Amino acid sequence: MGATGTFPDPEDTDPAGGGRTGGRGGHVPDNRFTDDLIGLDPADPEARAFAEHLDRVEQVRPNYTVEGYLGQVRDFAESANRLGGHHRLTAGILVTLILLGVLVAVWDALGFILGVLFGEPGN
Repeated sequence: MGATGTFPDPEDTDPAGGGRTGGRGGHVPDNRFTDDLIGLDPADPEARAFAEHLDRVEQVRPNYTVEGYLGQVRDFAESANRLGGHHRLTAGILVTLILLGVLVAVWDALGFILGVLFGEPGN
């Protein structure tokens, strides 16, 4: 991705369709093995997993936008699913606590708004 995270890098895509594109879904650019992973077999699953990890680490996206936040949530969910076990359970508990906090805040705000609109007229 480019520096702003909005335009793909021309090196990450192959217009002829021969190379795979970088980013999500397990696609790794062919030039990754010639540039960064010299000497590793591109057909090796462990080398591909490492190349996908490098692509995730080097990915740049806007941090202070809705798109950036949703991308970070997606990364969190994907990493929790990849790890599995107690890490996945911990991530589920964390998400549940966050949603519970949001629910309590909305309930409190709704109660305040209804109290102001339909409260006692003398106060």
